[in-house]
Amino acid sequence: MKIKIILLAISLSFFSCKTIQDKQVEANPWNALGAIVKSVNVPVFKDKTYSVIDFGAVAGGSVDNTAAINKAILTCSNQGGGIVVVPSGKYLTGPVNLQSNVNLHLEEGCEILFSTNSKDYPLVHTSYEGTELMNYSPLVYAYRKTNVAITGKGVLNGQGSNGNWWWWSGSKTYGWSEGKPNQKDPLNLFRLMDMAEEGVSVSERVFGEGHYLRPTFVDFFECKNVLLKGVKIINAPFWVIHPMKSTNVTVDGVTIKSHGPNNDGCDPEYSKNVIIKNCTFNTGDDCIAIKSGRNADGRRVAIPSENIIVQNCKMIDGHGGVVIGSEISAGVRNVFVEDCVMDSPNLERAIRIKTNSKRGGLIENVYVRNLEVGQVKEAVLKINMFYGIYGKQEGSFIPQVRNVFLENIKVKNGGQFGILAKGYKESPIENVTLKNVVIERVDSPYSIENLKGLKLDNTYINGILMKSPN
Repeated sequence: MKIKIILLAISLSFFSCKTIQDKQVEANPWNALGAIVKSVNVPVFKDKTYSVIDFGAVAGGSVDNTAAINKAILTCSNQGGGIVVVPSGKYLTGPVNLQSNVNLHLEEGCEILFSTNSKDYPLVHTSYEGTELMNYSPLVYAYRKTNVAITGKGVLNGQGSNGNWWWWSGSKTYGWSEGKPNQKDPLNLFRLMDMAEEGVSVSERVFGEGHYLRPTFVDFFECKNVLLKGVKIINAPFWVIHPMKSTNVTVDGVTIKSHGPNNDGCDPEYSKNVIIKNCTFNTGDDCIAIKSGRNADGRRVAIPSENIIVQNCKMIDGHGGVVIGSEISAGVRNVFVEDCVMDSPNLERAIRIKTNSKRGGLIENVYVRNLEVGQVKEAVLKINMFYGIYGKQEGSFIPQVRNVFLENIKVKNGGQFGILAKGYKESPIENVTLKNVVIERVDSPYSIENLKGLKLDNTYINGILMKSPN
């Protein structure tokens, strides 16, 4: 009985602290941002250097350096950590396994070319579009590591193209043709979704060879104190940077150029205290997409993504600049976006929230300020509770979206809508505020269904001062 009382007290204390934190964010969000930034532990490494050349790596782009690179990383970690240097040159490799207390440093002029042979990637615990499984290892994989980094001015090249990886999506745009297998075959992605709904354990969700579920590029899975700084990442098979169930993640000064299918730039999932700053995104999907699991799997894990900060980034091509969803079943809270530039005829939205009644989830406390938006195709702000993908997406988990604030936004060409929002009658979108916003050259100021509490403060659309609707 005494144990139960203690556990109850701990539980009540946890929820009380969580409530206090959320109230602090809502009361003064930008002060809360500063506190979050100060709390993020950026890894520091021993001043001891290991060169992959000393472990047998050979530049040139034709020799398989998988064993040499991983041996250098493991030796560095086992000896207390430090910096593993990859010098200038081209290095072919299979999957790279990051270890605790190691900074993998890519010198200027270095390019790591990853194998396009799927058989080079062993099965590991990973995820695919918000569902955990045993699948191909990510190209760069850190599993349950602490103090880990990739830094430098080199290039990570996944070598994705219509000739490999990308056609697995089943899209003719990316090289698939009739008669070829793809991820949408019955025993592949849809079977994985069914297994999650049926409660099959992750260890029994075995896919890999013959199932055409592409590996992520850089995956930090259940890691603490992560740094990704300065590198350029190109031609990913699938999602590019994926912090999964990780805490204290800093992505700083990274350039991503990858236009394949589902080539999201950075997807924090089930993660806390993530800072994405000074980055450039030029992608085939969302530039940044904040996630927390798909449907039953997200509810099983039940870890919301929270305290996500995006600062001083440039978004070029993409489905959205900063996006929340659609794999969002465990919820997202406390997202801060500031001082970003978004501009491309191929950028569809600036800020986007997408979910549906299979996903569910609570999305709250989204704060955006100081954006310069040149051109977007569809909408400056889009909130959609009826997002459709892979057929009918109707279930019994009605999502909630509340507290979305945009301030000091300038848009030169807003596309079709300033605001495009669609909520449920029984669960309307709540509390959306635009303050000091100027949107030019937009077809319609807004299209709104079931939005409660839209406030337009000193907001001009097509030169007209907008009034808050009743």
